Amino acid sequence: MISITKVLVVVSALGLVLAPALRGSRDAAAARLRSPPVMLAALAFLALSLIWTTVPSSEALGALGKHAKLLLIPILVLFLRTRREALTALAWFVGAQVFLLLSSWLLVLDVPVPWATADTALIDHAVFTNYLGQSIMTATLAGICWHLRSYLPHPWMRQAAIAVSLLALASTLFVMPGRTGHLVAIAVVSLALLWLLPRRLRLAGVLMPVAVAALLLVTSEPMRYRAGLVVDESMAFAARAETRSSSGERLNFWHRSVQAISERPWTGFGLGSFNQQYKRLDAGRGNPTTFGVRNPHQEFLLWGVEAGIGAMLLLCALLYCLYRDMCLGERPAVRAGVSAMAALLISCMFNSILFDAAIGDFFCVAIGLLMALSLRTASDPVQAPGRAA
Repeated sequence: MISITKVLVVVSALGLVLAPALRGSRDAAAARLRSPPVMLAALAFLALSLIWTTVPSSEALGALGKHAKLLLIPILVLFLRTRREALTALAWFVGAQVFLLLSSWLLVLDVPVPWATADTALIDHAVFTNYLGQSIMTATLAGICWHLRSYLPHPWMRQAAIAVSLLALASTLFVMPGRTGHLVAIAVVSLALLWLLPRRLRLAGVLMPVAVAALLLVTSEPMRYRAGLVVDESMAFAARAETRSSSGERLNFWHRSVQAISERPWTGFGLGSFNQQYKRLDAGRGNPTTFGVRNPHQEFLLWGVEAGIGAMLLLCALLYCLYRDMCLGERPAVRAGVSAMAALLISCMFNSILFDAAIGDFFCVAIGLLMALSLRTASDPVQAPGRAA
């Protein structure tokens, strides 16, 4: 159902582009965006590798479909043509995420949650997916609610938004064991504190992530425990190539990815080829239970294995252009968007976020909605909280 809905959205978006073009008009505000051309170029570059991919075409096309979810970002901007429409869509999106957050807290309190379908819901309190994805989404939600609270019309609503932010951070840092979620939470809190500082103290704000991380390591037992595991597991991998741990597996994926990229640095092995090359390079040396993995748990390395260094550079250019497009509108929208982009960048360093289904869709929808809000607040004559500094 989700896949069919995505196809319908894409077809509708083509109509939104073609119909005005046939009439000789266009969305002047959307034409200011830098990211859509770079996104199309990146997807075209990946699609070109279908010519030489080393896997069956069905697998390669499936991988292309996973990458193509990026199109949701400009599509949402096309659909949401006013500030009010963008705010309404964001309200529905945030409401769904708040429902997820409250459901997770009900699991923490041992309250039955019949709609919790995750296999480990009663263990790590993830509702629909897993603690890795949910902790990242929850930390990102905290930043969105905090920065967009000024758009709410009543004081009690703004206080509720602050409460949601605090609940989301508490869930990420003190309940869920996801280490990437912990890093995203540190980034979200650090950016919020940095923007609260007077401009003359902004330079000292570069130390904010270190201070926040140190404080959380002291106060959060799950974070302290998982951080210790990272050190122990990484040292075990360095000393004896131990891969039977979360960090060891991830380091092994990255090691094999770098090997594959070094073999074909300019063309890669084609879309959908990571699993095949990983099994070839790791045969007889790693953990056979990971041979079904479809990505290296690192977005940049995935693009490199599939289409070479050029694809990795295009991904960097795309993320930069998405960031620049986020900075077009009012201050609250810009700060919420930049927080989401920081969460995406950190997540891409430790997971193939944009390739994965649930968490990838989350970020594409979140960034698309926030970009629409930023763009429409820049072009909509309605008076609002003030422009970005």
